[in-house]
Amino acid sequence: MISITKIFNFEMAHALHNYEGPCANIHGHSYVLHVSVKSAKRDGELVPPGFIIDFKELKEIVHSRVISRLDHKLVLSSEWINSAESYSSFHNLFQFETEPTAENLLLFISKELIASLPSHVHLHSLKLFETGNSYAEWTHDDYGSSYY
Repeated sequence: MISITKIFNFEMAHALHNYEGPCANIHGHSYVLHVSVKSAKRDGELVPPGFIIDFKELKEIVHSRVISRLDHKLVLSSEWINSAESYSSFHNLFQFETEPTAENLLLFISKELIASLPSHVHLHSLKLFETGNSYAEWTHDDYGSSYY
């Protein structure tokens, strides 16, 4: 199997509701997202021009469905916003249904990309670095389900 990976960078702030520690406060990260895709075709060579997907096309999909929605945004859960409604009027607020942990962000990103990729391209894996030495990983298994 051949897969390709494109790496993206974005800045995002978040906070975790009812968390015991400094992450309960609004703070930011310089995220690094690795997006790996593979061909839906299992055997043989790739048809001309020989791409699984053009890196340019992958970049456009990831930017439109993910980066443009998260970059320089404040991401808070509905529960967090309900506990401090003054934040609900922020123009850069992205309301998340769950707590915006790296793991939940990956689940959101995977759903967005699976729905947006061409049918001949499968999402293979995602890595989301929250810091230089901490990341969460999502991998699509061979049985069609996903886990992180």
